[in-house]
Amino acid sequence: MNDAPIGVFDSGVGGLSCVEELIRLMPNEDIVYLGDTARVPYGTRSRDTIISYAGEDISFLKKHKVKMILVACGTVSSVLESIKDECGDIPVSGVVMPAVRAAYEATQNGRIGIIATGASIKTGSYDRKLRELDDKLAIIGKACPMLVPLAENGYTSPDCPPARFFTEEYLKDIKAMNVDTLILGCTHFPHFSDVISEYMGGGVKLISSSAELAAHAAAELERCDQRSSKSSQGRIELFCTDSAQLFAENVRKFLGRDINAGISKCSLK
Repeated sequence: MNDAPIGVFDSGVGGLSCVEELIRLMPNEDIVYLGDTARVPYGTRSRDTIISYAGEDISFLKKHKVKMILVACGTVSSVLESIKDECGDIPVSGVVMPAVRAAYEATQNGRIGIIATGASIKTGSYDRKLRELDDKLAIIGKACPMLVPLAENGYTSPDCPPARFFTEEYLKDIKAMNVDTLILGCTHFPHFSDVISEYMGGGVKLISSSAELAAHAAAELERCDQRSSKSSQGRIELFCTDSAQLFAENVRKFLGRDINAGISKCSLK
């Protein structure tokens, strides 16, 4: 047993979808979440800048004595091998492999779509890992840069014209390929699940990278006997690098409820 908190970080509010799933799966676990809201999005940055930002995020979480670090950011997860050393002996997991495994198990026709940030699509991380499982898969990826700022500002519902417009614009080629499985490769994108499902049709299975990462974390903590021994509700600490007030509004919006959490602005320097 290990009562230390789970550390989670993302460039902004997207990783809250992972926090929500962690709370559902392991309500007694303490969680420390960092959203680097002052520098969102990461998906438009260079590889070196992404690695630099991720190193600062990891250093912040290490100060909180976390037992595991979850990279709830598809962009950083795409360069995971380059940041593992920053974590020292703390286990670290990203969203790519859990989402890839789930998509591979879900597809029936071997046609898989991937939507992610520009940086994630450029690295080819999802595509490469899928082809390691089966090189006969038909895979189509698409960068969806505008969905991140829309999510950060709460424009995610099916009745939101910008959300509908950009969903259709980005997904039209993927829909035309008749995929039966779609990886939401950025943790901001599960917030668009309703509008994406409406456009793609009910026959397409959506794979939430955040939910798959949370499920992987729960399984790993159980396997290593590192689950919390507490019977009470876990403590949630949320940190952001920009306005705490705006971040608090997004917390309520994206988690769909108020949670017993402390929300603070922090500095990574």
